Amino acid sequence: MLPWSADLAGRLDEHVVTSEILRDNPLGDPFERPLLVYVPPGYDDDPGRRYPAVYVIQGYTGHLSMWRNRSPYRQPFPETADAVFARGEAPPALVVFVDAWTKYGGSQFVDSPGTGRYHSYLCDEIVPWVDGHYRTLAAAPHRAITGKSSGGFGAMITPMLRPDLFGALATHSGDALYEYSYIPEFAKATRHLRDYGGDIWRWWDDFGSRTSFTKPEDHDLLMLLGVSACFSANKDGSVDLPFEPATGELRPDVWQRWLDWDPVRMAPQYADALTAQRGIWIDAGTRDEWFLDLGATAFRETLRDLGVKDDVIKFELFDATHMGIDYRYPLSLAWLAQRIAE
Repeated sequence: MLPWSADLAGRLDEHVVTSEILRDNPLGDPFERPLLVYVPPGYDDDPGRRYPAVYVIQGYTGHLSMWRNRSPYRQPFPETADAVFARGEAPPALVVFVDAWTKYGGSQFVDSPGTGRYHSYLCDEIVPWVDGHYRTLAAAPHRAITGKSSGGFGAMITPMLRPDLFGALATHSGDALYEYSYIPEFAKATRHLRDYGGDIWRWWDDFGSRTSFTKPEDHDLLMLLGVSACFSANKDGSVDLPFEPATGELRPDVWQRWLDWDPVRMAPQYADALTAQRGIWIDAGTRDEWFLDLGATAFRETLRDLGVKDDVIKFELFDATHMGIDYRYPLSLAWLAQRIAE
């Protein structure tokens, strides 16, 4: 295993997309965003051929440059994706790596007055841009979306909300069944906030004044602030926490706004969109720290109850935590490419 970059059989195109949707976003984040498009081997040899596309979105705090991070004895996903197509393990497809980072670390790929319109950015700007610059099969049956963690959540909800654009999905340890994945985090955050007088903005000011992630509370409070800005921001951009910071008691009205984004609870409202999917890959580690194996199981069972046929669903729980599961990505990519091929 070489500890440096390898040559690709296909190619990875680098772009910068100017987003009018993200211009003047609430956090002042960049509206010019990087975009990576993997082009499979043979694309340039047959100018008449069109290709399906798989969109890849990231977990919380993920940004596009991280796809090139190389862990010991493992290749980064662009290389393992390239190997899928170079070895002929799946029909060729474009792979589109989308950036949706924010100052708070992520956007959950939703439209929010607290962060910006990242769902619209993905669906109404990036998808048309790719279709306009590459020879795609520009229809929902030939377009899939995949991601891990927060990206897995985005991969679950996007085909529900936009079945006109996406016809297959893969979710790796995606956020779901929030009473298990989020409520335990609220208890930890309540303890952390004691040191800041119950004021998360005091922590935010402190976080920005020093080297990040040098205090044990940083990860937990960043997630709390960021997801609150996505799920429970007000029209003026102010952010409501889903619990009382002094006691940890849930604020039922605010917590309900989070539950409204739980894929397990959303699914019955979007039964038609889900039963129309060509493929739904769901997996998670059996030792996931956020109990997302339970969320994965609940989502699978909800799909069955809605009438999604078993041959549409690929479901697996495997021996792992939430971390180090990037080896799963090329597996779902190959499966999705088969499902959305012409």
